Amino acid sequence: MHRRPSPLLHDYKPSGETKPKKSKALQWFAVGLGIPLLALLLLTGDNKPRPNAPAGMAGLSASDAPAVLAPVIERVQFVRPVLETIPDYEELTLRLGRGDTLDKLFRQHNLNLGHLAAIAKLDEPKRLFRRLKPGDEFEVRHDNGSLVSMYSVLDLTSALEIERGDEGFSAKIVERPIEIRKRSAHGVIQTSLFESGIDAGLSDKVIMNIAGIFAWDIDFVLDIREGDSYVVQYEEIWQDGKFVADGEIVAAEFKNNGSTSRAVRFVDDDGRSDYFTPEGRSVRKAFLRSPVDFRVSSSFNPNRLHPVLKTRRPHRGVDYAAPRGTPIKASGDGKIAFRGVKNGYGNVVILQHGGNITTLYAHMSKFVSGQRVGTRVRQGQTIGYVGATGLVTGVHLHYEYRLNGVHRNPRTVELPDAEPIAEKYRERFLAMAGPLLEELENFKRTQLASAAYAGK
Repeated sequence: MHRRPSPLLHDYKPSGETKPKKSKALQWFAVGLGIPLLALLLLTGDNKPRPNAPAGMAGLSASDAPAVLAPVIERVQFVRPVLETIPDYEELTLRLGRGDTLDKLFRQHNLNLGHLAAIAKLDEPKRLFRRLKPGDEFEVRHDNGSLVSMYSVLDLTSALEIERGDEGFSAKIVERPIEIRKRSAHGVIQTSLFESGIDAGLSDKVIMNIAGIFAWDIDFVLDIREGDSYVVQYEEIWQDGKFVADGEIVAAEFKNNGSTSRAVRFVDDDGRSDYFTPEGRSVRKAFLRSPVDFRVSSSFNPNRLHPVLKTRRPHRGVDYAAPRGTPIKASGDGKIAFRGVKNGYGNVVILQHGGNITTLYAHMSKFVSGQRVGTRVRQGQTIGYVGATGLVTGVHLHYEYRLNGVHRNPRTVELPDAEPIAEKYRERFLAMAGPLLEELENFKRTQLASAAYAGK
């Protein structure tokens, strides 16, 4: 729950309505102070004025002391602090379910609808209220239905804060600071990367990211061997002293069957991130072998018998059997050259890539909204969803790869390397990569030394 500073105030001024009582303790203190003074006067035994005596005390006799001290005691007062009590506001969380609206939830909890209407006119709440969806939450403080404040988390680093003041409601976006911590892990594979990663304390997300980074060089189903090893440095996201989620992998090394692969993450000035070798070459290829992670149902075959037309008709692509609605990924960076219905292909997207390469994705159930001809997409970005439109017998994706207009087998064609790091970033990348890889190496040596010592 979002907390604001306590409204507790300390006021040490006396109240005008009640007269503070005299402090008996202070009276006795004053009397006690007077006794030594009286004794001092008695010891002197004379009434002569003294050079250092305070005004009004010259010639003071022992019998005069009580009369002089009494007015002083009478004027001494002790003021008790007046503490303002903290308002006892009620707190609740409004969580939108399917079909819910804030108006509906306000009515259910007897909250002031006029206050909701006033809030909805403010700029920030107005934008948020247009995009509400099931699962959104609002933390509310109220006084018998009269709204005091509302708080809603927008994303990991920001929230909407609404408060009522003397002049009505105000709203602002507040930051939710996060802390990035780096963590390293090392593992040796006995059976699989997944089991080794779990033993090393890695989450499923980090394990899958390791596989994704090195997927162009290592087949993690067929190529993994007992004794293969890896070391990885990745980010953890913390907020308010609590772990939130795993972040991105910063650097990684994988040893497979005697061969070592290394990768370092780099983020350019436009916020685009990618992984490169220590020399600055991209660790990925320019194209994915498969735009969906499902089995091949029909391979590239120039002499295939068409299942619907029952005639010899070349199958110039690869079919992937996948459930309806499965996301289809762009196999490489490119630009949408065609998006629409095309003969027996049904709903189809054609991407134009560099090097005079085009890829085709057919029989989609639907396209991704917001994309159109000319839109640039990145490798792995969703461009549509598996369906059964066009001339088909079942739900699947038909995928084609063409070089200079000639069909090639997507599963066997030699794929070009992705672009290396841009020249303007090379010096910055090399300066960053060296220390990161040295940290990895030092961590690995420490782990191996600890394992060797424990094995003695």
